Amino acid sequence: MLRIIETFYSIQGEAAASGRPCVFVRLARCNLRCTWCDTTYSFKGGEKQSIDTIIKRVADYNCNLIEITGGEPLLQPEVHDLMTRLCDDKYEVMIETSGSLSIETIDKRVSIIMDLKPPGSGEVDKNMFENIAFLKTSDEVKFVLLHREDYDWSKETMKKYDIVNKAQVVFSPVHGELDSSQLADWILEDHLNVRLGLQIHKFLGVE
Repeated sequence: MLRIIETFYSIQGEAAASGRPCVFVRLARCNLRCTWCDTTYSFKGGEKQSIDTIIKRVADYNCNLIEITGGEPLLQPEVHDLMTRLCDDKYEVMIETSGSLSIETIDKRVSIIMDLKPPGSGEVDKNMFENIAFLKTSDEVKFVLLHREDYDWSKETMKKYDIVNKAQVVFSPVHGELDSSQLADWILEDHLNVRLGLQIHKFLGVE
């Protein structure tokens, strides 16, 4: 059984699949308390559901792209069984994780979107940098940036761990806090090989 906050169908707003219709399965609980978190409602509660029930609900949307998110989905060990079942059923599966828990045993067919938390998050000490060794080139590492200090930290961390040669890198401004045009200017000035990630679902007014 997994504790589920919600299952919904929307436009993928942040990943490499940005702009595509997607089914989101949001799991309950999180071990972090990032200052800019926009899903605090996922910290507690949720409805216990079997994997069979979750897969049936996903199938009802008739959409092949699935994202497992949270909260922090890796806090619930059975999420691995769910992802493997979805992959076996030929779904295109993604998981978004904070980078504070090991990704080593995630099914290799799953695309990982892993955050690394800059200082502005308040959780910089929770980063598990060992995870970088388990990334695939098709995976993504996302830095959510609150201010210039976060940008500088992320730029140096990216270089220190050679992340651009291990996975795709996304720099994303905290919506409503860091101006996206300013972030774009910094990226261009420094000739960074990263993608500017905007939360397009927020511009659309959807979840």
